[in-house]
Amino acid sequence: MASSEKSTSKGQAWFCTTGLPSDIEIEVDDMTFHLHKFPLMSKSRKLHRLITEQETRSFSSLNPQTSTALTVVVAESDKKGKGHEIEDEEKEEEENEKEIEENGFPHIKLEDFPGSSESFEMVAKFCYGVKIDLSASSAVPLRCAAEHLEMTEEYSPDNLISKTERFLSHSVYKSLRESIKALQACESVSPLAESLGVTEQCVESIVSRASSADPSLFGWPVNDGGGGPDLSLIPGGASSKSAKKQNRDNTNTELWFEDLAQLSLPIFRTVILSMRSKDLSSDVIESCLISYAKKHIPGILRSNRKPSSSSSTAASENEQREILETITSNLPLDKSSISATTRFLFGLLRTAIILNASETCRDLLERKIGSQLERASLDDLLVPSYSYLNETLYDVDLVERILSHFLDSLEERSSTALVEADGRSPSLMLVGKLIDGFLAEIASDANLKSEKFYNLAISLPDQARLYDDGLYRAVDVYLKAHPWVTEEEKEKICGVMDCQKLTLEACTHAAQNERLPLRTVVQVLFFEQLQLRHAIAGTLLAAQSPSPSQSTEPRPSAIRNLTIAEVVNGNETRGEEEVDAGKWKKTVRENQVLRLDMDTMRTRVHRLERECSNMKKVIAKIDKVGSPATTVTDRPRSWSITKKFGCKFKTQVCDSQEATVVDHRSRRV
Repeated sequence: MASSEKSTSKGQAWFCTTGLPSDIEIEVDDMTFHLHKFPLMSKSRKLHRLITEQETRSFSSLNPQTSTALTVVVAESDKKGKGHEIEDEEKEEEENEKEIEENGFPHIKLEDFPGSSESFEMVAKFCYGVKIDLSASSAVPLRCAAEHLEMTEEYSPDNLISKTERFLSHSVYKSLRESIKALQACESVSPLAESLGVTEQCVESIVSRASSADPSLFGWPVNDGGGGPDLSLIPGGASSKSAKKQNRDNTNTELWFEDLAQLSLPIFRTVILSMRSKDLSSDVIESCLISYAKKHIPGILRSNRKPSSSSSTAASENEQREILETITSNLPLDKSSISATTRFLFGLLRTAIILNASETCRDLLERKIGSQLERASLDDLLVPSYSYLNETLYDVDLVERILSHFLDSLEERSSTALVEADGRSPSLMLVGKLIDGFLAEIASDANLKSEKFYNLAISLPDQARLYDDGLYRAVDVYLKAHPWVTEEEKEKICGVMDCQKLTLEACTHAAQNERLPLRTVVQVLFFEQLQLRHAIAGTLLAAQSPSPSQSTEPRPSAIRNLTIAEVVNGNETRGEEEVDAGKWKKTVRENQVLRLDMDTMRTRVHRLERECSNMKKVIAKIDKVGSPATTVTDRPRSWSITKKFGCKFKTQVCDSQEATVVDHRSRRV
C-alpha cells in the first residue's frame, strides 16, 4: 500500500493507492482521507455505525432517476456535544451535495477528533495493516483516537486499544523520561486522557521512578534508568535499528527534570503536588522547580540574561508571576543540600520584586534564603532598590530581614549545629564575613543613613567575627563617603568596632587615619601597644624555654596564648600543676614588668588627653578675644593655631573619665 498527498481548495488530501478507487472520504481538520469502507468498518465500531447509517439514509431517499447517494455529515464533539447552527448545517449540506455530484461516494467529517489528523492517519494505516512506528508522544493520542472510534477487542481481536495499552505499559511507564514525554502528549487530549487514566499513570510512573533517583547526582548528568520502548509489541513496529537508537537516546546524559520543564503549568503543578504527597526528597523537588523556572522565567540568573531562541514564545508578565508564585509555594522550607539553590533563590526574589508578586511569595523566598545565607555571595546580596521609597542604591532593609531569618534559623538548629571549641558557629562566621563585605559595599552610598548602617553592623552577635578588620574597613569607607556627619555620629559608628579584635595591620592603619575620632585613635593606639608587648613577651618566653624533650614543662605556644585582659589585670593562672616552679616565677616576673609598662603607657595616654583639653581651652580663649562671634573668616586663624601646636587631629575633648563618650555596642547575643 502506498499513500500520497495533494493540495485542494479546502486543504490537504491523503490518498490510499492500492489499485482500487476509494469509495469514502473522511475529513479530519484540514485533511481529507480518500479511503475504502471495508478496512475501516472491520476495525472501528463507530465508523461501521456511521457508514451503515449513512448508507441506510442514502438508499431510503434514493431518486430512481439518479444513482447519486446522499451525503451525511456527522459532527462529533467530545467536549460540548453541541451541533452546528442551522445556517451552518444548510451550508454544509449544499457543499456535500456538490461533492457527491462530483465524486459519487460518501463524505464523513469527524470534528474535534483527538490527536488531530496525524492520529487518524496512524489509525488508517493500522486498519490497512501497514506498519506504524510508535513512540511515547504518539501512543497517547493514538490511544485516545482508538477509544473515540471504539476499536475494542470485543469488536475485532488484536485491535488498536489493546495494542496501545500494551505499548504504554511495557515500554513507556517503565521509563522515567518516556513517561514525561507521554505526559506532555496528554496535554493535547487532556479530557479524554484523564478519563482513560493515562495522565494519572504517567504521573505515578514519574513520581515512583523519581523517588529512586540518587539525589547526590543532581547537578550532574543522570541516567533515567528506564529501558527503551520495545516497539516489536505492535505489528509493524519500528525496525531493530530504530529500537537500538531509541535505547541509546534513553541512556544519554541529559537530566530528566529538564524534560519536566516542557510541561504546561497545570500538569507540572500536578506532578509536583504528587511528589510532595509521596514525601520525595526535597532535592528532587527543588531540581524540578529550578529547571522549570529557568525555562519559563527569563533573567533569573544574572549570568544568563541573553534572549533565548524561544523568546518569541516567552510567557507574559502575568503568566510569569503565576509560575513564580507556584514554584515558591512548592519550595521545601528546609535547608537544601544543592549549593546552587541560593543564587537561584536570590534570582527568584529579584524577579518577584520586579513582577510585584504577593507578600506571601516574597516572604517565603526571604525565609528560604535566610535558612542557607552562609552559601550566598556578596553579589547575591546586592539587590537593587526597585521601589521609589528607598533612597539607597541597594535594598538594605531586605538584607536586614534575610539576616534576621538566618539568626532565627540558627537558633532553631543550634542544638545540632556544628560548633567549634570556642563556641563559634562556622555558618555564623561565614555570614559575618559576608555582612562586613556588604557593609563596605554600601558604605559609599551617599544616601545611606548612619542609623541604618549602625543597625545592620550591630545586628550580628560578637561570635560572628573573629577579627573586626572587615568592619573597620566598612567604617572607614563610610566616614570617607560621608564627611559631613557629626562627631557624635562618628563616635556611634566607630562604636560598632571592637578595637581589641583588630589585627596589628588594621591597628597600624587606624592609628594614622585622620577620619577617625580622637578617642577611637587613642583606643587603637592603646591596644596596638598591648599587642606589641604581648608579641614581644611571647617571643622572649619562647627563646628562654627549655628543650622540647622536657614534656613536663609548658610549651611556649601555650604561654603566648594568654589574652590581653589577662596581661593587663595580672590574674594569670599557673595552668597545669606539672609546670616547673622556676619557670612559673619567670613568667610572673615578666608579666609584672609588662604590667608596669602598661601603667606607664596609661599615664601617657591621660597626659595626652589633658594636653588636648588644655589646647582646646587656649584656642577658645583666643577666639573670644579676637571676635565676639564666630564667623567664617575666623576658621583659618583657628586652624593655623592648631597647626602651630602641632596637632593633626580635629580639636575635641577626649576625656577617659567621661563614660558617655564611648558607646559600647548592644549586639544581639
